[in-house]
Amino acid sequence: METAAIYIGSGLIVLVAVQVITGTVVSVLSLSRQTKQNRLSNLFMLERIEAVRARRERESKNAWNGFRKFVVRQRIEEAKGTASFCLEPHDGRPLPAFKPGQFLTFQLDVPTEAKPVIRCYSLSDGPRPDRYRVSIKRVPAPRKEPDAPPGLVSNFFHDHVNEGDILDVRAPSGHFFMDPLAKPSAVLIAGGVGITPMVSMLRAIVDSGGERQATLFYGVRNGEDHALKDELTELSSNHPNIRVVTCYSGPRAGHDVKGQDYDQAGRVTVEVMKEYIKTSNHRYFMCGPPPFMKSVTDQLGEWGVPKDHIYSEAFGPASIKAKSKKPKDAAEPAAAAVEAVKVKVTFSRSGKEIGWDAGKASSLLDLAEANGIEIDSGCRTGGCGTCKVAIKTGSVKYESDPDCDIESGCGLACVACPDGDLVVDA
Repeated sequence: METAAIYIGSGLIVLVAVQVITGTVVSVLSLSRQTKQNRLSNLFMLERIEAVRARRERESKNAWNGFRKFVVRQRIEEAKGTASFCLEPHDGRPLPAFKPGQFLTFQLDVPTEAKPVIRCYSLSDGPRPDRYRVSIKRVPAPRKEPDAPPGLVSNFFHDHVNEGDILDVRAPSGHFFMDPLAKPSAVLIAGGVGITPMVSMLRAIVDSGGERQATLFYGVRNGEDHALKDELTELSSNHPNIRVVTCYSGPRAGHDVKGQDYDQAGRVTVEVMKEYIKTSNHRYFMCGPPPFMKSVTDQLGEWGVPKDHIYSEAFGPASIKAKSKKPKDAAEPAAAAVEAVKVKVTFSRSGKEIGWDAGKASSLLDLAEANGIEIDSGCRTGGCGTCKVAIKTGSVKYESDPDCDIESGCGLACVACPDGDLVVDA
């Protein structure tokens, strides 16, 4: 019995010893794996930090002030009334990188205009050191106003700008952009030619080697208006983290085939999005005509998407505000019964003092032009910075943040309104 007890006890000791040794080995292996993972993670972070540093250094090194000469190296017809213009620097020097979603500012000598005309167009390709690309849609007269003039600069590009021509271009700028390496999944929403910055974003995700998930919802009328179709197909077919959903509001019978040319008949709506994305927990990037933008923005707000998860850029001088989901029992605001205070705007150089009437003027630029005061302007959407004026006294306010950097003590006349009595240098 003693011998048996000793044998059994020895077996227990051996078993415990084996467990201790095994546990130690497992712990050592686990620690080794964790150490390796930490090293890889640190290495990845260092590589990313270095890439960001190198990009900023490259941007600073190759950036320029004012306008720079570019050659139109290639012109490509992308769809009915939409053409891409590939631009290379005339001096042959490398180009600074840009953030996907930003735009170029052009200064053009249009024959019918007394002064150079300035307009902004989104970049439609990923950052490259040798060229930029913009894709421009010809803007016709409004359907409800057929006698109104068509888009001045878009038609100038289509009718007069050809391969070999030289254009004056400012460096890329704008506050509407995406980080292609960010973790949250992205939902891109484009209406019409609003597709241009979205292609730049998708291309940047792919070129960066990142794995950010992105779903694009693209709305156009039909196959004739489907711009950059082959490129979008290539992006979605060859990259599993990219998905493209195309909606035709008026597909052509006998021409446009569902499942081949487009995915959904009708407009881009949140109800369509819900068929492809399971939750609303994404970051949303939108670009398109103002009515399209307002409709989708309101729908996203009703779906419960926080307004700080929505990034947008509209064509035309329109402000887009996110509509928050309002509780059913929320009280309606009481109507204001106080008479509006009369605000005075003084244009010091012109020697004119004018009362501000928000019903007649939507911006300081509108007020100035209605009273014969000349202020240089370009895009009229708060992007190019041409209409920047110095504020002597008072302050201005904006319905939405301008897409242009503004120095302290200045305001953008095309999108600014007076916030009380105001004196500006104009």
